[in-house]
Amino acid sequence: MTERYTAVLDRIVDGETAVLLLEDDGTVVDERVLDVDRLPEDGRHEGAVFDVELADDDSLEADDDGPEANDDLETMSYRPSLERDRREEAQDRFDRLSERLSDE
Repeated sequence: MTERYTAVLDRIVDGETAVLLLEDDGTVVDERVLDVDRLPEDGRHEGAVFDVELADDDSLEADDDGPEANDDLETMSYRPSLERDRREEAQDRFDRLSERLSDE
């Protein structure tokens, strides 16, 4: 059985390691660390949004060495339209918060 999540690229460390935040219904529930080379090329930037599928834990071999440790990532697809929508929503929220309150 696979689990599906939305993942956001939080950061790239030293140009080699990517940190993905996994979200379930808009809440961060976990993170995955992997080699940047495993990301789709057009999604190798902070804030990139992906659909990911994770393998069932029972099918994995235990290995705690480096970014590939506990490698349960089965598929990943870049979602540029979802990324754009999320950026626009965040900007709208910021704009509303930065408006002056009325004098009432």
